[in-house]
Amino acid sequence: MRYLDKTAIENISIGAAFLGTGGGGDPYIGKLMAISAIEQNGPVRLYSVDEIADEDFFIPTAMMGAPSVSSEKFPNGSEFVKVFQKLSRYLGKDNIAGTYPMEAGGVNSMIPIVVAAQLGLPLVDCDGMGRAFPELQMVTFNLDGVPATPMAITDEKGNIGIFETIDNKWTERLARAVTVEMGASALVSLYPTTGAQMKTSGVHGIVTLSEQIGEIIASKNRDAKDKLEELLQLVSGYELFQGKIVDVIRETKGGFNLGRMNLEGIEGHKGGNMDVHFQNENLVAEKDGRVVAMTPDLICLVDFETLSPITTESLKYGKRVRVIGLPAHEKWRTAKGIETAGPKYFGYDYEYVPLEKLVNKAVTDHV
Repeated sequence: MRYLDKTAIENISIGAAFLGTGGGGDPYIGKLMAISAIEQNGPVRLYSVDEIADEDFFIPTAMMGAPSVSSEKFPNGSEFVKVFQKLSRYLGKDNIAGTYPMEAGGVNSMIPIVVAAQLGLPLVDCDGMGRAFPELQMVTFNLDGVPATPMAITDEKGNIGIFETIDNKWTERLARAVTVEMGASALVSLYPTTGAQMKTSGVHGIVTLSEQIGEIIASKNRDAKDKLEELLQLVSGYELFQGKIVDVIRETKGGFNLGRMNLEGIEGHKGGNMDVHFQNENLVAEKDGRVVAMTPDLICLVDFETLSPITTESLKYGKRVRVIGLPAHEKWRTAKGIETAGPKYFGYDYEYVPLEKLVNKAVTDHV
């Protein structure tokens, strides 16, 4: 067990935004909310999965909807605890042992810290993705048959409700429709889990990994090359492209940010071209017409000089970026994981090929 202070939260917000692959919300907004919560209530305890009891109960809280909307439609601050307590009461459990992030993302890694601080609960170093994904059933707990419901949902206006669905795909469909009516952004509390389920089905150590990534990116007096080498070693990643954003096609539709960006090669990649397709999160990267990375593996955009993560709602013409690929957690590389969040689910006519094989093939073909 250790405590998360202001510095830790700042680093976690950066690292989680990196792992969020373009989604998960604006890290600046999330960081401010979490820091304010610990300033008012004291630091948050962080437990490893090994430190929690199998029989204890845990509830996550997250923001659902199009990340771009959260930049304009701010939560009023009370929704996080309100939706958490609504689900707790519905479950008939007054002794919830703690909370945890549902995914890695700039906002969705911070919301559980706010809840933990305000309610005096611990945060568990675990999540349900190891990255961010756009839909509620795209969770490692779902891969093991853990139900998403009962689920509570609320908005900043005070509307609140409970879902009980026949399966997790129906949870996504119904909750997405309600989220759109709530203004394309809502707060949810779902996947109530036991300690035993977290140990079996969760992605462990995600908060600590986010903090380590953030420490590297935030470090001063070091050039981007040195930081990049350390970052890639930490996450077993690859630099896929160096480019300038020359076109962005983006729309908010059905509670998602949907679109594509085009990058023109710079520096070592001058003369090359890359397209990155996204649905909240970056899903497929095509370099010179050939796929070099695909979901469920991670495709992360960072600032060319600072390595600061770039979310899909903040893409701008002329921005110089690096595209980094990371292998997904092993649970996503199973048949069930690929069926749930692989390229074909999102409408791309590709068989999933692991990032490492795509990178090695690109290198071999180049030689």
